[in-house]
Amino acid sequence: MTLRKILITGASRGIGKAIALQLAHCERYHLILHASSEQSLVRLATTLPDNCVYEMMPCDFTDLPATDQFVKDLKGKHSDLYGVVSNAGISRDKALAYQPVKEIDELLTVNLRVPILLAKAAMKLFSKNGAGVFIAMSSCVAEMGNAFQSVYAATKAANTALCRSLAREAGVLHGGQNIRFVSISPGFIETEMTESLSDEIKEKYLHQIPAGRFGTTEDVANAVRFLISDDASYINGGEFKINGGLI
Repeated sequence: MTLRKILITGASRGIGKAIALQLAHCERYHLILHASSEQSLVRLATTLPDNCVYEMMPCDFTDLPATDQFVKDLKGKHSDLYGVVSNAGISRDKALAYQPVKEIDELLTVNLRVPILLAKAAMKLFSKNGAGVFIAMSSCVAEMGNAFQSVYAATKAANTALCRSLAREAGVLHGGQNIRFVSISPGFIETEMTESLSDEIKEKYLHQIPAGRFGTTEDVANAVRFLISDDASYINGGEFKINGGLI
Protein backbone atom coordinates (compact mmCIF):
# COMPACT_ATOMS: atom_id res chain seq x y z
CA MET A 1 0.00 0.00 0.00
CA THR A 2 1.34 3.42 -0.98
CA LEU A 3 1.34 5.74 2.00
CA ARG A 4 -0.12 9.20 1.49
CA LYS A 5 2.18 12.03 2.49
CA ILE A 6 0.63 14.49 4.94
CA LEU A 7 2.28 17.66 6.21
CA ILE A 8 1.24 18.73 9.72
CA THR A 9 2.49 22.13 10.83
CA GLY A 10 2.73 22.91 14.52
CA ALA A 11 2.80 19.18 15.21
CA SER A 12 4.79 19.10 18.45
CA ARG A 13 2.11 20.12 20.93
CA GLY A 14 -1.59 20.74 21.54
CA ILE A 15 -3.94 20.16 18.64
CA GLY A 16 -1.10 19.50 16.20
CA LYS A 17 0.33 16.73 18.37
CA ALA A 18 -3.09 15.10 18.74
CA ILE A 19 -3.52 15.19 14.95
CA ALA A 20 -0.07 13.65 14.43
CA LEU A 21 -0.81 10.83 16.86
CA GLN A 22 -4.25 10.23 15.38
CA LEU A 23 -2.94 9.95 11.82
CA ALA A 24 0.09 7.94 12.93
CA HIS A 25 -2.18 5.21 14.26
CA CYS A 26 -4.10 5.04 10.96
CA GLU A 27 -1.09 3.29 9.37
CA ARG A 28 -1.87 4.75 5.94
CA TYR A 29 0.09 7.99 6.03
CA HIS A 30 3.67 9.15 5.68
CA LEU A 31 3.80 12.08 8.09
CA ILE A 32 5.86 15.19 7.47
CA LEU A 33 6.06 16.82 10.87
CA HIS A 34 6.78 20.49 11.38
CA ALA A 35 7.55 22.47 14.52
CA SER A 36 9.60 25.56 15.23
CA SER A 37 12.44 23.51 16.75
CA GLU A 38 13.98 20.14 16.01
CA GLN A 39 14.14 19.30 19.72
CA SER A 40 10.37 19.46 20.07
CA LEU A 41 9.97 17.16 17.08
CA VAL A 42 12.42 14.67 18.57
CA ARG A 43 10.28 14.61 21.72
CA LEU A 44 7.17 14.09 19.60
CA ALA A 45 8.83 11.17 17.78
CA THR A 46 9.18 9.26 21.05
CA THR A 47 5.37 9.15 21.34
CA LEU A 48 4.70 7.83 17.83
CA PRO A 49 4.01 4.14 17.21
CA ASP A 50 7.02 2.11 16.06
CA ASN A 51 5.53 1.43 12.63
CA CYS A 52 4.84 5.08 11.87
CA VAL A 53 6.61 6.44 8.78
CA TYR A 54 7.56 10.05 9.35
CA GLU A 55 10.17 12.72 8.84
CA MET A 56 10.85 16.02 10.53
CA MET A 57 10.95 19.48 8.94
CA PRO A 58 11.64 22.08 11.65
CA CYS A 59 11.30 25.75 10.75
CA ASP A 60 10.77 29.02 12.56
CA PHE A 61 7.87 30.52 10.61
CA THR A 62 8.65 34.01 11.91
CA ASP A 63 11.86 33.81 9.85
CA LEU A 64 10.76 34.79 6.33
CA PRO A 65 13.79 33.45 4.39
CA ALA A 66 13.69 30.19 6.36
CA THR A 67 9.97 29.84 5.67
CA ASP A 68 10.45 30.42 1.95
CA GLN A 69 13.15 27.74 1.94
CA PHE A 70 10.84 25.40 3.87
CA VAL A 71 8.20 25.71 1.16
CA LYS A 72 10.82 25.22 -1.55
CA ASP A 73 12.12 22.08 0.17
CA LEU A 74 8.60 20.77 0.59
CA LYS A 75 7.91 21.05 -3.13
CA GLY A 76 11.30 19.63 -4.05
CA LYS A 77 11.34 16.63 -1.71
CA HIS A 78 7.64 15.82 -1.59
CA SER A 79 6.18 16.31 -5.04
CA ASP A 80 3.77 13.47 -4.23
CA LEU A 81 2.26 15.36 -1.30
CA TYR A 82 -1.36 14.41 -0.67
CA GLY A 83 -2.41 16.48 2.32
CA VAL A 84 -1.62 19.56 4.39
CA VAL A 85 -2.90 20.27 7.88
CA SER A 86 -2.03 23.94 8.34
CA ASN A 87 -2.22 24.03 12.11
CA ALA A 88 0.74 26.17 13.25
CA GLY A 89 -0.37 29.40 14.83
CA ILE A 90 0.46 31.94 17.50
CA SER A 91 -1.55 34.23 19.73
CA ARG A 92 -0.47 37.62 21.08
CA ASP A 93 -3.36 38.82 23.23
CA LYS A 94 -3.27 42.57 23.67
CA ALA A 95 -5.43 45.65 23.10
CA LEU A 96 -4.84 46.67 19.50
CA ALA A 97 -4.22 50.31 20.42
CA TYR A 98 -1.18 49.21 22.44
CA GLN A 99 -0.01 46.24 20.39
CA PRO A 100 3.51 46.64 18.96
CA VAL A 101 3.72 46.48 15.18
CA LYS A 102 6.29 43.68 15.59
CA GLU A 103 3.64 41.49 17.27
CA ILE A 104 1.09 42.33 14.58
CA ASP A 105 3.57 41.36 11.89
CA GLU A 106 4.34 38.06 13.64
CA LEU A 107 0.63 37.21 13.82
CA LEU A 108 0.11 38.03 10.16
CA THR A 109 3.21 36.09 9.17
CA VAL A 110 2.64 32.86 11.06
CA ASN A 111 -1.16 32.73 11.01
CA LEU A 112 -1.79 33.97 7.48
CA ARG A 113 1.28 34.33 5.27
CA VAL A 114 2.40 30.75 5.98
CA PRO A 115 -1.00 29.13 5.24
CA ILE A 116 -1.23 31.12 1.99
CA LEU A 117 2.25 29.98 0.90
CA LEU A 118 1.47 26.37 1.83
CA ALA A 119 -1.85 26.51 -0.03
CA LYS A 120 -0.07 27.94 -3.08
CA ALA A 121 2.45 25.09 -3.07
CA ALA A 122 -0.24 22.51 -2.34
CA MET A 123 -2.43 23.63 -5.24
CA LYS A 124 0.45 23.12 -7.67
CA LEU A 125 1.33 19.69 -6.30
CA PHE A 126 -2.26 18.51 -5.99
CA SER A 127 -3.03 19.49 -9.57
CA LYS A 128 -0.07 17.45 -10.82
CA ASN A 129 -1.06 14.47 -8.68
CA GLY A 130 -4.78 14.68 -9.42
CA ALA A 131 -5.86 14.81 -5.78
CA GLY A 132 -5.15 16.41 -2.45
CA VAL A 133 -6.63 17.84 0.74
CA PHE A 134 -5.71 21.11 2.43
CA ILE A 135 -7.06 21.72 5.94
CA ALA A 136 -6.59 25.14 7.56
CA MET A 137 -7.10 25.78 11.25
CA SER A 138 -9.41 28.70 11.98
CA SER A 139 -10.99 29.54 15.36
CA CYS A 140 -14.33 30.30 16.95
CA VAL A 141 -13.12 33.85 17.63
CA ALA A 142 -13.03 34.46 13.88
CA GLU A 143 -16.84 34.52 13.98
CA MET A 144 -17.70 35.65 17.50
CA GLY A 145 -14.78 38.01 18.07
CA ASN A 146 -12.86 38.38 21.29
CA ALA A 147 -11.43 41.38 23.11
CA PHE A 148 -7.63 41.62 22.93
CA GLN A 149 -7.51 39.14 20.04
CA SER A 150 -8.49 41.37 17.13
CA VAL A 151 -5.49 40.58 14.93
CA TYR A 152 -5.55 36.89 15.83
CA ALA A 153 -9.27 36.73 15.00
CA ALA A 154 -8.70 38.51 11.69
CA THR A 155 -6.01 36.04 10.64
CA LYS A 156 -8.20 33.08 11.54
CA ALA A 157 -11.19 34.45 9.63
CA ALA A 158 -8.89 34.86 6.65
CA ASN A 159 -8.01 31.15 6.76
CA THR A 160 -11.66 30.24 6.35
CA ALA A 161 -12.05 32.69 3.47
CA LEU A 162 -8.89 31.32 1.87
CA CYS A 163 -10.23 27.76 1.83
CA ARG A 164 -13.64 28.78 0.51
CA SER A 165 -12.08 30.66 -2.38
CA LEU A 166 -9.47 28.02 -3.19
CA ALA A 167 -12.13 25.30 -3.27
CA ARG A 168 -13.84 27.29 -6.03
CA GLU A 169 -10.54 28.06 -7.70
CA ALA A 170 -9.60 24.38 -7.81
CA GLY A 171 -12.97 23.63 -9.39
CA VAL A 172 -12.40 26.21 -12.11
CA LEU A 173 -8.80 25.29 -12.85
CA HIS A 174 -8.80 21.58 -12.06
CA GLY A 175 -12.41 20.46 -12.25
CA GLY A 176 -12.84 16.71 -11.99
CA GLN A 177 -9.79 16.25 -9.79
CA ASN A 178 -10.33 15.41 -6.14
CA ILE A 179 -8.72 18.57 -4.77
CA ARG A 180 -10.31 19.89 -1.60
CA PHE A 181 -9.81 22.86 0.71
CA VAL A 182 -11.61 22.94 4.06
CA SER A 183 -11.20 24.80 7.35
CA ILE A 184 -11.76 23.72 10.93
CA SER A 185 -12.91 26.20 13.56
CA PRO A 186 -12.25 24.84 17.06
CA GLY A 187 -14.07 26.31 20.01
CA PHE A 188 -12.50 26.37 23.45
CA ILE A 189 -10.12 23.42 23.41
CA GLU A 190 -8.07 22.37 26.43
CA THR A 191 -4.56 23.39 25.33
CA GLU A 192 -1.72 25.54 26.64
CA MET A 193 -3.54 28.57 25.22
CA THR A 194 -6.68 27.99 27.33
CA GLU A 195 -4.65 27.12 30.42
CA SER A 196 -3.58 30.76 30.61
CA LEU A 197 -7.20 31.94 31.00
CA SER A 198 -8.45 32.84 34.46
CA ASP A 199 -11.02 30.63 36.18
CA GLU A 200 -13.55 33.46 35.89
CA ILE A 201 -13.17 33.66 32.12
CA LYS A 202 -13.25 29.87 31.76
CA GLU A 203 -16.49 29.73 33.74
CA LYS A 204 -17.99 32.47 31.58
CA TYR A 205 -17.29 30.59 28.37
CA LEU A 206 -18.33 27.25 29.82
CA HIS A 207 -21.85 28.63 30.39
CA GLN A 208 -22.08 29.34 26.65
CA ILE A 209 -21.26 25.77 25.60
CA PRO A 210 -24.30 23.47 25.38
CA ALA A 211 -22.05 20.40 25.62
CA GLY A 212 -21.14 21.53 29.14
CA ARG A 213 -17.41 21.02 28.69
CA PHE A 214 -14.39 22.36 26.89
CA GLY A 215 -13.22 20.40 23.89
CA THR A 216 -10.19 18.14 23.81
CA THR A 217 -7.43 18.04 21.25
CA GLU A 218 -8.70 14.58 20.30
CA ASP A 219 -12.06 16.10 19.33
CA VAL A 220 -10.28 18.16 16.70
CA ALA A 221 -7.96 15.34 15.65
CA ASN A 222 -10.95 13.07 15.03
CA ALA A 223 -12.39 15.64 12.65
CA VAL A 224 -9.08 15.93 10.77
CA ARG A 225 -8.80 12.16 10.46
CA PHE A 226 -12.23 12.09 8.81
CA LEU A 227 -11.83 15.16 6.60
CA ILE A 228 -8.52 13.98 5.15
CA SER A 229 -9.90 10.53 4.34
CA ASP A 230 -11.74 9.36 1.25
CA ASP A 231 -14.92 9.16 3.33
CA ALA A 232 -15.00 12.97 3.12
CA SER A 233 -14.38 13.16 -0.64
CA TYR A 234 -17.49 15.30 -1.27
CA ILE A 235 -16.76 17.75 1.52
CA ASN A 236 -15.14 20.84 0.08
CA GLY A 237 -14.91 24.55 0.86
CA GLY A 238 -16.74 24.32 4.16
CA GLU A 239 -15.92 25.44 7.68
CA PHE A 240 -16.29 22.78 10.36
CA LYS A 241 -17.04 24.02 13.85
CA ILE A 242 -15.72 21.80 16.63
CA ASN A 243 -17.15 23.79 19.50
CA GLY A 244 -19.72 21.79 21.47
CA GLY A 245 -22.51 24.06 20.22
CA LEU A 246 -20.87 27.29 21.43
CA ILE A 247 -23.36 30.17 21.22
